[in-house]
Amino acid sequence: MISRNSRSDYRIRFRRKKIIRITFVFTVLVLSSGGFLLFSGNTSTFASHDRAILELWKTGSYKEVFDRSEKELEKSPMNFFLLMAHGFSSYQLALAQINHLDMISYMDRAIWALRKAQLTKQGENDPRIKYVLGQSYFYKGPSYADLCIKYLEEAEKSYKAEDIPQFLGLAYASIRDYRSSVKAFSEALHQEEEKKETSDILLLAIARSYIELEEPDIARPYLMRIFEISRDFNTISTARLMLSDILMNAGDFKEAETQILSVLKEGGDSAEAHFELGELYYVQNDYYRARAEWRKASHLDPNFEPARARLSA
Repeated sequence: MISRNSRSDYRIRFRRKKIIRITFVFTVLVLSSGGFLLFSGNTSTFASHDRAILELWKTGSYKEVFDRSEKELEKSPMNFFLLMAHGFSSYQLALAQINHLDMISYMDRAIWALRKAQLTKQGENDPRIKYVLGQSYFYKGPSYADLCIKYLEEAEKSYKAEDIPQFLGLAYASIRDYRSSVKAFSEALHQEEEKKETSDILLLAIARSYIELEEPDIARPYLMRIFEISRDFNTISTARLMLSDILMNAGDFKEAETQILSVLKEGGDSAEAHFELGELYYVQNDYYRARAEWRKASHLDPNFEPARARLSA
């Protein structure tokens, strides 16, 4: 038989990936050409090509901005405006890519241009550059989380953007600094509540961080709030299964089962829910019913790793 610790490892790894995926979708906020200024002030001294690029930016023509700025940089490689235009348009184009490799290629280009822009007198302290650099490093992946945090924290000192705490929360969570993650996500939640809004995804992210900190009693009220406000089945089902884990570990097997059965009732057969039901039966030493649920999970999704691992043990 597999130990309870191994059981928890399979479940936690899968749940962590799922929550990160949900919260990642929540943070995909494209910079608005109307709300994010490429340049502010008098443009009368601009060269004609710079004014043309600025007009293209205002209309959201990011590919044209990218191409024109790239061409002009061949003549003026350290022009601050051109570097900023090229970096910002690269970032916008990256977010529009479907292919991951294409997205990373544009993000790399954005980082190249903006790091170079920082070497100019105008760019060394420009918080907008730090803001976009921080987000660019975020999309590069967890191995760049330290640079994401560095630039976003520097940007936050003088630049106001509502999504900075969300990105910081995810970046901290990716390096398992859950105390800092809770702080950042809580700041984002506070901003929403001031606008009379509450995000179920933020509640889920905060609950997940508290669970990772082994503080389930603090996580539980956040999960309960999700049931009150959310209309998204995926978020609700994830919250129910997280709550079932808390209840199971607390020995409240009946209520844990109620939460899992609610997922099956509300959304139909789910490999994850059947797997969790098997885990619940397993800790109660009902191994026959446990394996039956794991087989259901494996049948519904042959690639569901936790169920496969259980059945092969």
